[in-house]
Amino acid sequence: MSKPYGSWKSPISGKSLVQSSLRLGQIQIDDGSVYWTEGRPAEKGRTALMAWSGGAIGEITSLQSDVRTRTHEYGGGAFLCNADRRFYINNSDQQIYEVLEKGESKQITHQSTYRFADMILDQNRGLLFAVGEDHSDPQNIENYLVNISLATGEMSIIAEGHDFYSNPQLSPDGKQLLFLIWDHPNMPWDGTQLMLANLKEDGSFHSVQGIAGGKQESIFQPLWDPDGSIYFISDRNGWWNIYHYSETQTTCVLEKEAEFGLPQWVFGMSKYTVLNSGDLVAAYSDMTGSHLTRIDVNSRTSKEIKTAFSSIDQVRGSKNLIAFIGHTDSQPGEVVAMDLDANSTHPIQRAAETDIDETYISRAQHISFETAPGELTHAWYYPPKNPNYTAPEENLPPLIVLSHGGPTGNSSGAFSLAIQYWTTRGFAIVDVNYSGSTGYGRIYRERLRGEWGIRDVHDCAAAANHLANEGLADHERLIIKGGSAGGYTTLAALTFMDVFKAGASYYGVGDLTLLARDTHKFESRYLDSMVGPYPEGKQLYIDRSPLNFADQLDCPVIFMQGLDDPVVPPNQAESMVAALKRNGIPVAYLPFEGESHGFRQSTTVIKAIESEYYFYTRIFGIEAAESVEPIEIFNLD
Repeated sequence: MSKPYGSWKSPISGKSLVQSSLRLGQIQIDDGSVYWTEGRPAEKGRTALMAWSGGAIGEITSLQSDVRTRTHEYGGGAFLCNADRRFYINNSDQQIYEVLEKGESKQITHQSTYRFADMILDQNRGLLFAVGEDHSDPQNIENYLVNISLATGEMSIIAEGHDFYSNPQLSPDGKQLLFLIWDHPNMPWDGTQLMLANLKEDGSFHSVQGIAGGKQESIFQPLWDPDGSIYFISDRNGWWNIYHYSETQTTCVLEKEAEFGLPQWVFGMSKYTVLNSGDLVAAYSDMTGSHLTRIDVNSRTSKEIKTAFSSIDQVRGSKNLIAFIGHTDSQPGEVVAMDLDANSTHPIQRAAETDIDETYISRAQHISFETAPGELTHAWYYPPKNPNYTAPEENLPPLIVLSHGGPTGNSSGAFSLAIQYWTTRGFAIVDVNYSGSTGYGRIYRERLRGEWGIRDVHDCAAAANHLANEGLADHERLIIKGGSAGGYTTLAALTFMDVFKAGASYYGVGDLTLLARDTHKFESRYLDSMVGPYPEGKQLYIDRSPLNFADQLDCPVIFMQGLDDPVVPPNQAESMVAALKRNGIPVAYLPFEGESHGFRQSTTVIKAIESEYYFYTRIFGIEAAESVEPIEIFNLD
């Protein structure tokens, strides 16, 4: 059937995005059992702690539990399963609980002003080590490394004086503790230091020394070898590679122009594991995609482990068993267990069950294009695809440019039902890994230093123009959308560039000065490197804030905003909406009660994407293939 791009009837509805859909979180392995968290949009975003043991799957927390920490606001590292003991942080009060029989829980901590994350069990001392974040003074939040008595719940601060702590790791003999520190204005991908502490019998420090890292070196995921030596990931050679440390020397285990690490936005991230044999199993990404490899540390050689996955994260291991979250380019992500001895793979839990025929699926195509002399920018392109339709001759598809969050983030090209929602309707998608994105080495990541709102904006505009010039998109229907930092890139592109004809901002930043003055501790100095120190560089903030130049924004925009967002407060969206209303520009605003930074509730997810589609059909005169609930669009006749 011949119908214009954008008006194709799709098998993917807004409900498809949340029906039986899960947010698969972090993974741990203990004694042959695999544990993970899964967020459930259908349960108002509640996160459950799950277990796979003996081939059976079940939730080990109760329906009253919500396994989530808000430390650093982004959380992560919300549970620990070790030595047959299972601990988690409950969202409602941010306290630590231990799972008992039949899903019942025992509260361990009673520190009402604290949030916790990144727990490690010291069975011999009867202690938990963890990151503690004190909110007793909301204007002066303090972060510590703490230990907690399992018998009494008493908490002791064992490390303080630095802005941030993460990754406590207890040595095999229980005598030493590894952990990471960093200080403002650095983010963890800018510079961290790996510390090694000798422990007293009470779990306090006898002595502590730095063994790697610094202000210009990012350390990621330290781990102990069973023999008492240490592994860590460092970008000292320009790429996040794995290193081995002993008392005598530090060596690179496998030097490769590839990324074994990630930007540490949340606690509990894992890209490799140490096997009992002394080998490592690691996931890494390069220009060709994501790979799983087994590394012989003695010979410094590696052997690829063949999988069907285009993206691999959360690698954990124990003895001959590893587990990870894998994504293909045609199916939702899943928790996977792999028996290395038997060379067998066991799918455990999929994020969503889809019955969509693969003939509908648009697969990511990696593209590169020049954005400055001798500099390439990278992106993933998804062409429109629906076997039931062709477009009339001379008709070109509308293009949605995706600007990811962070801005220190990355798009992998893994399957996304939200992307297929658009491609099956006849939209093209390009997911841009603009300058500053991870996955292409430290130099690429640092292209954005001092250039946020400039390089990212130009890269997104260049992606749109590249595809339009190649005859793959309609110049008159170029759209940009993004969330959080990607929302800022979206609004800046719409305001300062004359390329896009419409946009969608999800909890995006309109005023950088507001963000600099009114955000949480973790990111409170992030803009020092992305824009410049504040308030010394206040004029830069003013000049790069779309809100201050709203009169230049002359194309329609739809805004989505959680009303409980502590990262990007609602006043950011509300100020932009008010300006567009005054200036007579078509604008829609959807505020969502009970939503924070990132949408978790199924009703919100459905409403947001369907409203966005309705917005584009009205703006571009697209005849929708199915009925969509209307929304109010101001200044649209």
